[in-house]
Amino acid sequence: MSDRLRSSGYVPDPAAETAMLIDAFFRASSERFPEEFGLEERLRDRHERLVTQQQDRVVDEPSRHNLAMTLAVLAAYQELIAQHEEGELLPALHSAFVQPLEPFVRTATRTMLDQATDPFATMVALTRDREQQSFGAGFAFTHPEDDPEQFTSQVERCFYHDVLRANDAEKLTPVFCAFDANWIDAIDPDRDGFEFERPTTIGTGGSCCPFRFRRTPGTPT
Repeated sequence: MSDRLRSSGYVPDPAAETAMLIDAFFRASSERFPEEFGLEERLRDRHERLVTQQQDRVVDEPSRHNLAMTLAVLAAYQELIAQHEEGELLPALHSAFVQPLEPFVRTATRTMLDQATDPFATMVALTRDREQQSFGAGFAFTHPEDDPEQFTSQVERCFYHDVLRANDAEKLTPVFCAFDANWIDAIDPDRDGFEFERPTTIGTGGSCCPFRFRRTPGTPT
C-alpha cells in the first residue's frame, strides 16, 4: 500500500468487505421476496455449493473473494428465477446488491477524499492498489492515460463477467457495474479538484471499462 493511501485513513480489506457485501445482499434479497420461505438460508446453501464446485476458477487470493461475490449473485438468480419473471428479478437483485452498502461506501470514500491533501493523487493511489490487492490476476488492466493531470485504469478483462458468462448468466454483470456508483457518486469535482467518468463497461456491451480521472482546470498538482 502506498504511503499516500495509508495516510488517507482508508485501509482496504477485501476479505472483510466481501463478507459484509454478501451478508448484506442475502439479507436484502430475502427482504425483497418475503413470500420465499427460508430464502436467506437457501441462498447461503446454494452459494456454498457453487463456491465448492467452482474452486478451479481461483487463480489468486483476490479471485477467491471475487468468485465468492460473483457466485452470491448467481446463487440468488438461480434460486429465484423459476418462480419470478426476469423483468422483476433482475432489478430486485440489482437493488439488493447495490443499495445496502451505499451509505458505508459513500461515507468511506468521502472521508478519504476529505482527509487527503491531494484527493486526485489519493484516488489514483487507491485505484492502483485495488488493481493488485482487490482485483488481481483475474482482471487485466491497462493505463492509456497516466500522468500528473489524468489517469485511466482500463479494465480489459473482467473476472466477474468471465465467471458469469461461463455460467450462462452474463446478464448479471451489470449488477457489478452498478455497485461502483456507491463510490463514484461520492466524488465532488468542485470540492476534490478532479472529475471522473466511465463511459462504458464490458457488462453493458463495451469492449472495456475505462475508469477516467482528470484534474479539473486550475487545480494545483
